[in-house]
Amino acid sequence: MKNKFRIASLAIVLCVGQSYLNNTQAQTQGWNEGAKLEDAEVVVEKNRVIELPQAARNYEKFRITPPEIGDRNVRYRFTDYRLPSQDIELQMRVLTIKQDELTKLYGNYLKAGLGNYGTLYLKGYFHNKRSETASYGANVSHVSSSRGPVDKDNSAVSQSDLGVHGERYLKGLTVGGDVKYGREKHYFYGYAPSLEQEVNRDTIKQVFNRIHAGGYFHNQTSGAPFLYKAGARFRYINDHYDMSESNFAVDLRSEYGIDELSAFRVDADLSFVSYGDSADVGRGFFKLNAAYERKLNALRLTLGAKVAYTGDEVNDARQFNVYPMVRLAVEPIEGNLLLFGGIGGDLERTTLYELTQENPFLAPNVQVADVNKGLEIYGGFQANIANYVHLNGRVAYQNFRNLYFYNNSVSDSTKFELLYDDGITNVLNIFAEASFNYSDEIRLGLKADYNSYNTDNLEQPFHRPELMASIYGTYNFYDKILFNSELYYIGDSFGRITRPDGTTVLRQTDSIIDLNLKADYKFTNNFTVFLMANNLFGKKYERFVNYPNKSINLIGGVTYSF
Repeated sequence: MKNKFRIASLAIVLCVGQSYLNNTQAQTQGWNEGAKLEDAEVVVEKNRVIELPQAARNYEKFRITPPEIGDRNVRYRFTDYRLPSQDIELQMRVLTIKQDELTKLYGNYLKAGLGNYGTLYLKGYFHNKRSETASYGANVSHVSSSRGPVDKDNSAVSQSDLGVHGERYLKGLTVGGDVKYGREKHYFYGYAPSLEQEVNRDTIKQVFNRIHAGGYFHNQTSGAPFLYKAGARFRYINDHYDMSESNFAVDLRSEYGIDELSAFRVDADLSFVSYGDSADVGRGFFKLNAAYERKLNALRLTLGAKVAYTGDEVNDARQFNVYPMVRLAVEPIEGNLLLFGGIGGDLERTTLYELTQENPFLAPNVQVADVNKGLEIYGGFQANIANYVHLNGRVAYQNFRNLYFYNNSVSDSTKFELLYDDGITNVLNIFAEASFNYSDEIRLGLKADYNSYNTDNLEQPFHRPELMASIYGTYNFYDKILFNSELYYIGDSFGRITRPDGTTVLRQTDSIIDLNLKADYKFTNNFTVFLMANNLFGKKYERFVNYPNKSINLIGGVTYSF
């Protein structure tokens, strides 16, 4: 095979060489010189035989002698590796949530301002800082106007107050109390000014001195099944006309939780009033209220009764009274909607201390009687919407005995007497309230109270308007500017005036629409400037007949907190 391959290779080489020689010759002679290929014969002879010797085959090229099998002793080496002493102090940090720093409290502030009508505005409030054991403070206030809406300084007004208060937190018990003193000065300016005759200010001056002292203790934050709050208070008032009244009262509020679904409540009130004017009068008062409350799924039931006593004899007052109390409530949406209705009644304590705050132009020797709400049928609802909107509505039909009314005195029309309906006064009351609170930045509210009076003998519900409504709002702008506003409406009412000649005339008061604004601008955490604008519509309306109010009243000042 190999010989044949070698012969074929040699033939190929000879053919290639012959072709090369012919090509060279053709190029020498030129293609146009008539050159042509000549016949030739190539003979390949085989005259040598190549023979190779037979190779020796060795199948065991390397021989490795296997090692001798002997005993194998495995030795383990244990090395104790110790960390060197810590020459470097390693500080370990545990990642925690950063605690919010407590906001610095300014428990004290002083406010001072001036306004038109010769108004001086001073207020001070002092209180301790954060404490888990006690809370105590004091307040002082003085607001006065040297001139008023009628006859300059003859319609001036001033009010001063001073008080201290405090609470002590013990284990399962809280003890507290307060003491207040107030002085008010008014003038009976409800007369027609005359150019011919000058009015002596001392003859129309009225001054009230008020003292209040009270104390209480309760365990309402202890979580005990029996919760109670008991208190006692003393109130005293006198005026420029030698009238005086003292009232000592005690009260108790208690509740015992039988289980998670039922409770028993007992409330008690005791009061004794000593009144001195042209005659000395003592007025006793007692009221006891017991009720059982039960929760049945979405249903809440209250059953009870009130027993009340009054020592009044005005207008043949009913001294001993019993009032049933039934209240049924349904909560279809827990925490968001409550519907309720019921029947009941009440005896309400009435004193000159409160009446003179409502109307400071009372005449001497008025007769005061407790208000007896004989029967009340009511229904209403409470609703919360998205935790921002709160709604409250109530409708009630009420029967009153000895419901008081103000009317101008027959002997002096600048002063007011207390009048009582001889029979029963029926009242239809509709109350509605809505409020919107958003992140303590925006607060809006609407409140309306409508009362339709049906008197027995009185021709009109004197100085009791049918409708009182208000719209209020606050806006906190980046804790820098605080706006407060209030727009309120008081409907008209009536009063009967007795003229010097003995004739009478029925007078109608104005419907009151009033707008008040207040703005505070915080320069620093300590200093704030404020501006108050009252009665921006500028109308000298009359809440009581013959007593117009101030027109626009502006007060500006500074507040210092520390």
